[in-house]
Amino acid sequence: MTQHSPRTVQRHCDVAVVGGSAAGLAAALQLVRQRRSVIVVDAGEPRNAPAAHMHGYLGQDGHPPSELARLAREEVRSYGGEVLDGRVHGVSRTDDAHFRVELVGGHSIVARRVLAATGLEDELPDIEGLREHWGRDVVHCPFCHGFEVRDRRIVEIVTHPAGLHPATLFRHLTTRLTVVLHGPVDVGSAEVGLLRAAGVEVVEASVRRVVTGDDGRISAVELADGRRIEADVIAVGPRFRARIEAFAPLGLRAAPHPSGLGDFLATDGTGATEVPGLYAAGNVTDPSQQVVQAAADGNRVGAMISFGLAEDDIRAATRPAANETDWDHRYGADRMWSGNPNGTLVHEVSDLAPGRALDVGAGEGGDAIWLAEQGWTVTANDISQRALDRIASEAARRGRPVGCLHGDANALGAFDAGAFDLVSAQYASIPRTPDRRAVENLVNAVAPGGTLLVVSHDLEPMRAPIDTHTESRAFDPDAYVTVDDFAAMLVDSSAWDVEVHEKRRRPPGAASASHHVDDVVLRARRRAS
Repeated sequence: MTQHSPRTVQRHCDVAVVGGSAAGLAAALQLVRQRRSVIVVDAGEPRNAPAAHMHGYLGQDGHPPSELARLAREEVRSYGGEVLDGRVHGVSRTDDAHFRVELVGGHSIVARRVLAATGLEDELPDIEGLREHWGRDVVHCPFCHGFEVRDRRIVEIVTHPAGLHPATLFRHLTTRLTVVLHGPVDVGSAEVGLLRAAGVEVVEASVRRVVTGDDGRISAVELADGRRIEADVIAVGPRFRARIEAFAPLGLRAAPHPSGLGDFLATDGTGATEVPGLYAAGNVTDPSQQVVQAAADGNRVGAMISFGLAEDDIRAATRPAANETDWDHRYGADRMWSGNPNGTLVHEVSDLAPGRALDVGAGEGGDAIWLAEQGWTVTANDISQRALDRIASEAARRGRPVGCLHGDANALGAFDAGAFDLVSAQYASIPRTPDRRAVENLVNAVAPGGTLLVVSHDLEPMRAPIDTHTESRAFDPDAYVTVDDFAAMLVDSSAWDVEVHEKRRRPPGAASASHHVDDVVLRARRRAS
């Protein structure tokens, strides 16, 4: 299957996850392990982005949040789940009760279920200099950052009644705690009395600004009357706002949080919102969650979505392959490719004696039909029945019969072992699996003395950073099997000779109009004995 596509693309999947932090990726991992097609859209703006390290996550304590996200993305992709850099600007219903997820830049996703894992936006008090230090020496959670600021001069700025709640924890972490009741904040006199009796200085005054030293770190808090309180760290409880603007077309509304500090998205015990088919997990549903709780919540809600999809399928007596719907819809449009064979195929197999050929990810059939015209006995394989119907029709029109095999290259025993003199996969979009099942299926299908030819795009240009405020990706190349996956299996094998493994300029062919310039090519021959 070639990856060349229209300027804007509509994808189809079981579940679209909006938000790619701990909750969204944990849910995605649960779902892909249930063989569901999942597309995660992540704008790259996690709530904990300002923090250099995260704490309290067993096995990950002290690691940067970005490192956890990187590892989690790799795990989701290893099962064929896609994680797209992009931004969702609207989610609406389709006529068949699915969801249409509109991305900035024009791409869209049609999904059976949607998970909102968009998190919260923290709203800090309007105090000069506070935001510039947020996540470093301005903190809010004694569990997230308390140990790291122990024994330092901590000034806790209280702006609302609930803001006094962490003071007892900070008081245990340092003997140098000052609490500032900022402005007309209504806190209980008994609580204030307890703090003062325990030796904590409590100041009733408005804070004007944060003072920094020559090293760029906080040195003091300046009050409205000009007094300064020396400080190394400021603790402050922000207000918060649920990030659910994209779901407004569905009529989704946030509910006031019981703390009075902001709003959140209410869900039931399964993670379902008031909109049928729309789920939510993570901070957007519970502002108190640390990363470990958000991941656990996403894990749980992902399992609940899996149950719901399975129940729908069993009632309909269907068992769709994960990506079959996506490809069927794409092949249901007008012809997207020229029908010509890919140039690398022509170049690499023209010197081979015709025999039995398997074209994996055959697409609209340019390669399969060309091979048949050269005298090969061809089996075209694709996950899309629509694609195979087009191949059969065109092959019959040309008088070149091509056998069609509808199936998933990742299915157990997808192809007969040792049955083909040529196995070709030209830009085939085969989802990854940790056990490399598809790679083994293709390799095992090659007969002794036969040839394996795998061609994919050079992926590096597709990994270049993008501005998610203006554009979104349509595909995640790292969710699919690559040439290097085959090379890793064959390069040291005593049963194979790797004849070509290189990056080269893409020759003319079926997708010559594509924006991809370079190919990665692997040609290997299975030894006869």
